[in-house]
Amino acid sequence: MMLDRIDKMMVDAMGLSGFDYSVCLSNDLVFGVFFSALISTIYLDFYRRGFNIRAVRYEDLVARPLDMCRTVLEFCHLPVSLAELAVKAFEVDSQRNSFLSRSILGRVEEAEMTPQIKRELNGLLKKYGMPLIGEPGILEGTLTCR
Repeated sequence: MMLDRIDKMMVDAMGLSGFDYSVCLSNDLVFGVFFSALISTIYLDFYRRGFNIRAVRYEDLVARPLDMCRTVLEFCHLPVSLAELAVKAFEVDSQRNSFLSRSILGRVEEAEMTPQIKRELNGLLKKYGMPLIGEPGILEGTLTCR
């Protein structure tokens, strides 16, 4: 199929030759979980090769935005005094004129997480060595608030 070739070309171009990107999109959540696993795998590969990069947990950023912004700024050797300005920037919808705007995405119904779907998604996450649903999603090198 043409889509398979394009997907393989994209994955190979990202330096993941041999990455098993063939997944069955059997429910509304599989693509998002797969894409997250793919990006996390790329991050871990770079991190383990010694690149000076770090992950940031979305949950930490939402729960403690000011502290997390300070942590990120400190890691980037930028003035920590910019943290309050960074937090204010999150209040602006950077996608306001696109189909990804908060007003549009806010109307999308949350997909149902049945026990069967959770098992399937956890199987996919396990396949790629990622934390399972319900576990703390903390990858190596993840920045944490102080």
